[in-house]
Amino acid sequence: MYSREEVLSHAKELAAMLAKTEEIERFKQLEAKVNENEKIQRLVTKVKTLQKQAVNLQAYDKKKALDIVEGEIDKAQEELDDIPVVQEFQEIQVVVNDVLQLVSGTIAREVTNHVIKDTGGDIMSGKTGSKTENEAPSCENELANE
Repeated sequence: MYSREEVLSHAKELAAMLAKTEEIERFKQLEAKVNENEKIQRLVTKVKTLQKQAVNLQAYDKKKALDIVEGEIDKAQEELDDIPVVQEFQEIQVVVNDVLQLVSGTIAREVTNHVIKDTGGDIMSGKTGSKTENEAPSCENELANE
């Protein structure tokens, strides 16, 4: 039996291990490059400013002006997306997210499997022992018992 504190301690160890993976290290390097690049920062600021304008224009139902601003947003976003380091940063963000989702899903699945096993359940059906014991017999089981 583990205490919550012990589990959280191990979770922090796992987080430290993940932070030292190749993917996370690459993410940190690319993030630094993105943050240090003046052109990228200028474009990011421009997109954010234009997005705020678009929200205001939409709120005041200024359709023509909104269309113009949305065109400017698209143009600035395309310019940003065309920068190789931005493309690489976006790609590594997806990879990092996938790794985190994989770890999270694995933990959830393994906890569920342990609960099923510990209660005498059936992992293949995904049912705990108490659910299996309390289930109404199927037609097949009734016929076999007659």
